[in-house]
Amino acid sequence: MVADNAPQTKDEVLIHGRLYDVAGWRHPGGSVLKFYQGHGDASESFDEFHQKSTRAQKYLKSLKSREAPESLTKPQTKEQQRLAKLSAGYKALREDLIREGWFKCNPLHTLYRCAEIFAMYALGIYMLVNTAWTVPALIVLGIVQGRCGWLMHEAGHISFTGNTRLDIRVQEFFYGVGCGMSGGWWRSQHNRHHATPQKLQHDVDLETLPLIAFNKAIAVIGRKNPFMRFWLPMQAYLFGPVTTSLVAHGWQLFLHPRFIMRKKLYMEAFWLAVRYALIFAIWNASTATAGQAFACYLAYVGIGGAYIFTNFALSHTHLDVVPKDEDRHWVEYAADYTINITPHFFTNWWMGYLNYQIEHHLFPTMPQYKFVALSPRIRKFFAEHGLKYDVRDYFAAMGDTFGNLNEVGASVAKPMRA
Repeated sequence: MVADNAPQTKDEVLIHGRLYDVAGWRHPGGSVLKFYQGHGDASESFDEFHQKSTRAQKYLKSLKSREAPESLTKPQTKEQQRLAKLSAGYKALREDLIREGWFKCNPLHTLYRCAEIFAMYALGIYMLVNTAWTVPALIVLGIVQGRCGWLMHEAGHISFTGNTRLDIRVQEFFYGVGCGMSGGWWRSQHNRHHATPQKLQHDVDLETLPLIAFNKAIAVIGRKNPFMRFWLPMQAYLFGPVTTSLVAHGWQLFLHPRFIMRKKLYMEAFWLAVRYALIFAIWNASTATAGQAFACYLAYVGIGGAYIFTNFALSHTHLDVVPKDEDRHWVEYAADYTINITPHFFTNWWMGYLNYQIEHHLFPTMPQYKFVALSPRIRKFFAEHGLKYDVRDYFAAMGDTFGNLNEVGASVAKPMRA
């Protein structure tokens, strides 16, 4: 029995002034809960991850809890007072946005996004089978595969239709048929990224070895491995044309099918079967040999991987990391460990509105096309709280990303100190 005024234990999570005992409890959303056990404040994370879930509130109320001691709820230092003010401001902003309907989805936008995918796939397949424009066809098909990734990402955040079950089914369909990958695997990993972006041993997007090291804190591990000492110094040159393709094929052919089989995700297995049946039918309708068809498939997946992974890398990978034993406020994670890319109608389309990473990390369940209009309010909110609203030109961010890859890679080649 823990006394009411006792400090937070390693099994307790702080949410809105109460400490919840999660010892032995299996969180339906995966292992992300452990990032807040015994330290930090999970209030904003809980609200944003479960903004559209009534079941989460029921789960929370069923857990044993106690009122948090004043040392956790009453700010004592100037830093604690600053964070309390930031939390209050963020809460007020969020409540205003909910009341104004910012989290409601638009069915017409949903239909447009789906129709675009079908139209681009139809165009690419027609060009591949019925014309001599093989390379343009593969570019179209690669880009639309990447755009399936943008769409499934939004559905995985329950910001596509706004209906949790429907969004998950939409994600499984487009990620399975369009990309050959698993929505269940993505959800189990991506929550960790949003809970603690750029935090060592927490953010899964930093766990990229042996093929990539985005920062020197990770790269130091590679200096002990002969393959990584050979590979990582070249990573800036290999990332777009080689590494992204290897990752995409590795996910398609091993990592995601293994996850589907382990978790017995029969619907996802069905969508993978549909994907490969369609690919076989397209090959059968063409005049391509088996070797030509295989080469086309490799190129199609490689283009799609380069398109989406390179664009994803622009928003975080070149920024600082958070030490594994330190915490940051939810808003500070968005302000200090993400950047926006200068908006433009083409950039917004090209990046699936995820050039607004700051807004996305603040409100991950908000429909992403609404970030265009929301951006000025977030800029003002940041200014009021002394936070930097970091916006960079697309090609400047590309330069930062590849410059960082080159610098980190070069650090691996340096001789280790005795």
